[in-house]
Amino acid sequence: MLFRDRLDAGTRLAQALDRWRGSRPLVLAIPRGAVPMGKVIADRLGGDLDVILTRKLHAPGSPEFAVGAIDETGWTYLADYAARAGATPAYIARETASELATIRRRRAEYTPGRPPADARGRVTIVVDDGLATGATMIAALHALRPRGPERLICAVPVASAEAVAKVTPYADEVVCLATPPEFYAVGQFYVDFSQVDDAEVKALLQDSDRPPAPGAAG
Repeated sequence: MLFRDRLDAGTRLAQALDRWRGSRPLVLAIPRGAVPMGKVIADRLGGDLDVILTRKLHAPGSPEFAVGAIDETGWTYLADYAARAGATPAYIARETASELATIRRRRAEYTPGRPPADARGRVTIVVDDGLATGATMIAALHALRPRGPERLICAVPVASAEAVAKVTPYADEVVCLATPPEFYAVGQFYVDFSQVDDAEVKALLQDSDRPPAPGAAG
């Protein structure tokens, strides 16, 4: 399965999540790539959009390969292969400190003046543009569970079968459109996998924060 771009992927995911239309779900996107997708899903389901901030912990010398992930609280998930990939305790300590600083900077930049959206009692859909290792999604789901969502859903267009198996215990439901057997990188399943920058993320979040126009259906 190939997606034209993230908007195409978001549209298809929204169709798969249509049963939640009208329940005012909370759609939490993992920045930066998933935010345009999250906006499409939130709009189509009549939900609210926010970000859930996690960061992958990169393998030494391999910035695209995750050996773990960290959430806003500082909780760290480490993959069982982290040590084999060369991630020593000292390396992990440096990497977690660096990524936690990035998370804090992004929270201040993306949602200035307000706390993260409250998931308590709500259908909460966590969106990413794909799962290679599942590390960042695990960190996101782990961070959300104590907040008391009514239902916690992982939603992705594409993932490796191994990643789906790893994230499943952390979610009430996993919605994944495709698990191709030959999975090397998320970008291989998109025709256009252009980077999403901070300015676009902020614009999408600001647009979602605006109240409906007078007379708009709601």
